[in-house]
Amino acid sequence: MESRLLVIGFVYPEPTSSAAGTRMLQLIAAFLEQGYHVTFATTCKTSDKAFDLESIGVKVESIELNASSFDVFIKALNPTIVLFDRFMTEEQFGWRVAEHCPDALRILDTEDLHFLRKARQKAFTTKQPLDSLLFTTDTAKRELASLYRSDLSLIISEAEHLLLTQQLKIDPALLCYLPFMIEAKDCQPQTDCKSYDDRLDFVSIGNFLHPPNLDVVRHLKKDIWPKIRKALPDTKLHIYGAYDSANVKEMHNEFDGFLVHGFVDDAFEALNSAKVLLAPLRFGAGLKGKLVLAMQAGTPCAMSSIAAEGIFGNLPPNGIIQDNSDEFAAHAVTLYTNTPQWTTAQNQGFSVLKARFENHQHMRVLANRIKTLLGRLETHRAQNSIGQMLSHHQLQSTKYMARWIEAKNR
Repeated sequence: MESRLLVIGFVYPEPTSSAAGTRMLQLIAAFLEQGYHVTFATTCKTSDKAFDLESIGVKVESIELNASSFDVFIKALNPTIVLFDRFMTEEQFGWRVAEHCPDALRILDTEDLHFLRKARQKAFTTKQPLDSLLFTTDTAKRELASLYRSDLSLIISEAEHLLLTQQLKIDPALLCYLPFMIEAKDCQPQTDCKSYDDRLDFVSIGNFLHPPNLDVVRHLKKDIWPKIRKALPDTKLHIYGAYDSANVKEMHNEFDGFLVHGFVDDAFEALNSAKVLLAPLRFGAGLKGKLVLAMQAGTPCAMSSIAAEGIFGNLPPNGIIQDNSDEFAAHAVTLYTNTPQWTTAQNQGFSVLKARFENHQHMRVLANRIKTLLGRLETHRAQNSIGQMLSHHQLQSTKYMARWIEAKNR
């Protein structure tokens, strides 16, 4: 019997726009390598930045919210595994999958813990203690409920895995640490990786629809770049990112060397041309794709502790980690001008990639977890009493709300 994977996507993957798009393609590649027939279904419309999934042998389907047409679709497909892209899609379609394909393994890819990111953002903007916000929000309750209802949840960051297992006491059997998965050939210096002398200026990159990235640009503009520019008056900061708004574009200033370029087709080359990546994130969650890509491009980083979270483990970082604006700027200048320190940081980046992100080690872990779960799915679910309870109540509430919406829309 052939193995079939259905991915229910929150959006079409856009690997040139966001780390989430890169993550989804890595997951799909892992299943294709295991011989799965993959179908990608989403309610979202495609965009000019969307990856051509059919070019890698993935079947693409359009689905509707609150529509019984999905029931017909999934019964006909009869997938072995259903992968939900973020908790919102599990909320919308999880009960339908459970009802019509009860034997399908249900996997949630969290991307990052949304409730953690939003709590950190609120704590930052309101100056409230993070602990008082972390688990009390509606987002936290919804996301954690989705995690319990799923047979397995993929957690991209060790820090988030620790939060879930130690603070919330979630059974590790429900979780799988699965970071970015990078091919071995891309975890070592590339032939076109530029040397220190062939690089110039600073760079910052990130999708502007993502609030932490928008805050970074404002933080750089107001608090950090003036200090760096004062020390290095001939340098420039090149800022790249998809979906730049008018407010972002207004921060462009040629005189100050603060250059907002917007979307870039080749993010690797943008990083490969710069000497240092600036990533002073003040809130966020998950792993930062910009840092991983910078390591691949051999570009040392000046980053905050939030940006660096979950990336390096016990290994030295590929640059400096600092949260104080004055110290951040001073250390970024030193990293930029000190060739031995810069070279050491570059080499440390490649060491981190090889030790922590090489794909085959993580793909084996995922494949083994899936094989084990498929062999004992009934027992696994029976041991997850909280998940069974939440699934029962979701089936009763969400199901009938969806049926009511569908009838109303006729």
